[in-house]
Amino acid sequence: MSLEKTIMEEIKAAMRAKDKIALDALRSVKSAILYAKTEGKDKELSESEEIAIIQKQVKMRKDASEQFITQDRPEMAENELKQIEVIERFLPQQISADELTTEIIAIIQKEGASSMKDMGRVVSIANQKLAGKAESKKIAEEVKKQLNP
Repeated sequence: MSLEKTIMEEIKAAMRAKDKIALDALRSVKSAILYAKTEGKDKELSESEEIAIIQKQVKMRKDASEQFITQDRPEMAENELKQIEVIERFLPQQISADELTTEIIAIIQKEGASSMKDMGRVVSIANQKLAGKAESKKIAEEVKKQLNP
């Protein structure tokens, strides 16, 4: 079953359960997927494109919750964090910090990267390989740490 169909089923379940937070989060993801489908030339999205859309939705909510916290609006921040929990169910299992380090070291060795000049290339390859399994920000931080000991 495609991610879009799964989300539709979850929307129906959230409607039956009268779960407003889940419903808002799922409708937002569905909207983003539909927008991406109509925006592109081909009508079907690949699994990696769908995962990228979901990651973007999670990132938007994390940013919003941080803004609400700085504005002293904890109830709004809590709402965003609950929506993140709902959306993250559709992401692949995130890899641990140790696994991330191992993957980054393997990529650096394979590419023969030795300095910060190679960071962009290594981050690009790592983002493609670890799509959905680790945040881009964490990947970039780990590459920087490994290339700049």
